[in-house]
Amino acid sequence: MEFAYLQTPMGIAELEGDENGLAAIRVLDEEKPIGIVPEVLEDAVYQFQEYFEGKRENFDLKLNPSGTDFQKKVWQALKEVPFGKTLSYMELSKRLGDPKAIRAVAAANGKNPLWIVIPCHRIIGSNGDLVGYAGGLHRKKWLLEHESPSPQQSLF
Repeated sequence: MEFAYLQTPMGIAELEGDENGLAAIRVLDEEKPIGIVPEVLEDAVYQFQEYFEGKRENFDLKLNPSGTDFQKKVWQALKEVPFGKTLSYMELSKRLGDPKAIRAVAAANGKNPLWIVIPCHRIIGSNGDLVGYAGGLHRKKWLLEHESPSPQQSLF
């Protein structure tokens, strides 16, 4: 696997992938040197930069996340939540055909290895509260505000 590091408004992003696709994206709390970007990750870094500059709403990348079949099904459903929109865990469970699977759906959402590209930050509590984000609720809030159609107003 190859690694690239990118400064974002929320910290250093670590992108991991190879010729089979992007496998993981993590936001780090510690500093990492921003160095040469491996060729297999150049497009991912470029698209991430565009996203943070407000020039990109969707990613067009080859993805290769590791997970169970159920997790991959949930992650695929997450990719269908449009930029600037949110969905509750219950609504996501219903879209997947089983409202009783809400806890399993939430767990799969939390295991998403592709931060932002698979937009797990767009999933909120049924009452509209920000809940459950592996990167921290402050980052979830930032992402939702970044994607808000009315950036001058805070969602939360």
